[in-house]
Amino acid sequence: MKPSKKIFMIAGYNTISMGTGRKEFNPRKERPGLEHYISEAGQGTLRQIGGGEHVDEGVVGNFMASRFNKQAHLGAFLGMIDPSLRLKPATRVEGACASGGLALVTGIKSALAGSAEVVLALGVEVQNTVKAIYGADILAGAGWFQRRKEGHAYFFPGQFSDRAGVYFEKYGREKSRKAFARWYRNAVENARLCPTAQEFENKTADLEAIALTEPNPKSFTDHLNVFDCSKVSDGASAIAIVTEEGLNRCGLALKDAVEVVGIGHAADDLTALPSDPTRLDTVAHAVKIALESAGITASDLATVETHDCFTIAGILGVEAIGLAPQGKGADFVLEGHTARDGKIPFNTTGGLIGWGHPTGATGVHQAVTIWEQFTGKAGDAQIRIPADRPYGLTINMGGDDRTVVAIVYKKTV
Repeated sequence: MKPSKKIFMIAGYNTISMGTGRKEFNPRKERPGLEHYISEAGQGTLRQIGGGEHVDEGVVGNFMASRFNKQAHLGAFLGMIDPSLRLKPATRVEGACASGGLALVTGIKSALAGSAEVVLALGVEVQNTVKAIYGADILAGAGWFQRRKEGHAYFFPGQFSDRAGVYFEKYGREKSRKAFARWYRNAVENARLCPTAQEFENKTADLEAIALTEPNPKSFTDHLNVFDCSKVSDGASAIAIVTEEGLNRCGLALKDAVEVVGIGHAADDLTALPSDPTRLDTVAHAVKIALESAGITASDLATVETHDCFTIAGILGVEAIGLAPQGKGADFVLEGHTARDGKIPFNTTGGLIGWGHPTGATGVHQAVTIWEQFTGKAGDAQIRIPADRPYGLTINMGGDDRTVVAIVYKKTV
């Protein structure tokens, strides 16, 4: 979908991605809940746009608060952020791990439809409320739950382990495992530059060596180890979606905004198995739509935020974008092209593996990262955006390549 009028994102804000690895995290002590994260992220964005009185609508992306926190009806929490948001339209959207991306798409459509000039889009998840094995059962709801009894105890690690196994058979195990380890290293090195990242304090000296730990199917999965996986995270991200009128209303200049120039949103049959486990077909379809609607190709991108819930998903994402042929994504990564100083830096604040994966917040966090990079607000994580490639791409995937939101952004100045 090509926006029919100019749409921008401004005023991004991320909470800390809380979970194991953060010094603040202690599983035996009480931790912040949904209300804390929603308030912090929402207020962080409102402060940058002059207050909630400028907001016309709100939308919350969230996956499973009804099970992790026994709480639903999250749209009505926006009034808690600031009294000026009370009685304004608000809703909650869900698409598994793509819930944050759906919040962005929903806000963009409201702006395009003329029902809002300023939309507060927020994503949130608090999931360190149960033990990992019980959390795996909850997270299995992102797939077809009827297949749960046939799947691995850790359902989604098992799904992507199966993808990795087929990838090994087709394209070689040793090189692929090395590429997974390089992906992990890049993720953590980027996260070390971002104070809100879950892996910010990771002091491991040889990241690739630890990432090459042999998978142990007796304790986890056949083809992936724990370093191949994103962590369980609590957190929230928020950003404002605005029209030109909304940008003026908030008193911000073009240099403080990033423009949305292309959108791809696709969903496939949740009950179907992937036709080819070595391809992310829905991702490829959504990215193709987004790039075509923006009028660019993958070679025009300066940076990408892709949904690396597992290292194998990162490699397959590189191929789905079209940056490497099928089976050559591992080579592309090993050649250094996705590193922060490479041809096209990926996940510059750590992605899901390095920054964290508060499920419903991830799509919004990706947008915040692009906004930070394109407005020079990324701090130590800042990369150079080439003048001849002023575009960025986010890919937010729900379930095992079943709901995907891909958005192309353009640097404004």
